[in-house]
Amino acid sequence: MKVFKYLQVAVESLVAHKMRAILTMLGIIIGVSAVLVTMGIGRGAAANITERIESQGTYLLTINPGASSSGGLSGDRGSAGTLTMGDAQALLDTSLHSGVGIVAPEYNANARLVYGNVNTQNQITGVTTNYPVVRNLKVSSGRFLTDEEIKQQRNVVVLGSSLASDLFEGKNPVGLTLRINAQPFQVVGVLEESGGFGRNNADSQAFVPIGIAQGRLFNAPRYRGEYTVSSISIQAAGADQIDAAQKQIEMTLRLRHNLDAAKSNDFDIFDQASLLEATADITQTLTIFLGSIGAISLLVGGIGIMNIMLVSVTERTREIGLRKALGAHDSDILLQFLIEALVLSFFGGLIGVGLAYGVRALFLQIPAFTFRVAIQPDSLVLALSFSLVAGLIFGIYPAMRATQLDPIEALRSE
Repeated sequence: MKVFKYLQVAVESLVAHKMRAILTMLGIIIGVSAVLVTMGIGRGAAANITERIESQGTYLLTINPGASSSGGLSGDRGSAGTLTMGDAQALLDTSLHSGVGIVAPEYNANARLVYGNVNTQNQITGVTTNYPVVRNLKVSSGRFLTDEEIKQQRNVVVLGSSLASDLFEGKNPVGLTLRINAQPFQVVGVLEESGGFGRNNADSQAFVPIGIAQGRLFNAPRYRGEYTVSSISIQAAGADQIDAAQKQIEMTLRLRHNLDAAKSNDFDIFDQASLLEATADITQTLTIFLGSIGAISLLVGGIGIMNIMLVSVTERTREIGLRKALGAHDSDILLQFLIEALVLSFFGGLIGVGLAYGVRALFLQIPAFTFRVAIQPDSLVLALSFSLVAGLIFGIYPAMRATQLDPIEALRSE
């Protein structure tokens, strides 16, 4: 019952000194909003990066020619040229590779694309029909390449979204003809924006039948009589099959490449899951760092509460003396001022939460801000808890000062 009584007293005190209460809460308001916004930015950036990585395929393994990386530095990746179409065909044998789901070899190189008076240099990727499944690509207009077109090596092409926009300037290119290295190709489809990054960004690529890329367009080298490939993308049969698939692929390729136990792999298997784990660790550290910077504002806000509570104790010396003379215990005085400090920090925290959501809404209106501020429930609980702890810690000293006042001396004060 005492708590509710002193809670009413605290609210009445805040109402009686509105401006002072607002200025006191300002530090807590800024601190809570800073914690929520900075942690929200960190988590939003993490979610954005994760989505962009996952947009390039799920359960994805990528085999590249060349020596495996060591200590963060790759050997001669891409120079060995021992990865072939035969390797990709061998990995399709499900009796030997139960962990392997879908196999998609590719061969890519840069070429000049021309439509009308628009001329651009972009990456051309020769693929099979499995490629959009493995890479999680979707068609926005038209269609993707068919098995028949790949088998017959027809001059057809599918364009990434940004490349189609650059070449055709807003027109629907499906059915139109462009030139790749002076050879005519009919556009049969345009992909949806994938938002990838790096050399695997499908938005700025053109996709043709793999045989045409290896033969007529780029004259790909051969290894043991088979066309080489730039890489092989593999979708594991499931999330729990990634390790098994990696071991099965390594065993098959070592046997096909005649590598004995003393020789290192002449290929590199990249596991996208490891990239996601590394990204998660980095972004978690970034989020904690940003949240810590915001928490400094809460510390400043707590000091502000302590200063104002000390002023309040001085102003209310006569009131404290009168209450003690009427029989109030030290614990009653302590509880009264602690509750006032907690009420200040709690209301400041609530206003800070509202301000954080306002900043979040403002960021959503900025086109250049490419990811959302992710304010999650645990961040709300953490920020409000910190604000209450700050009020408790910095309210104890003024409250104890109030209990130490001598009632006779307090009643004499003006």
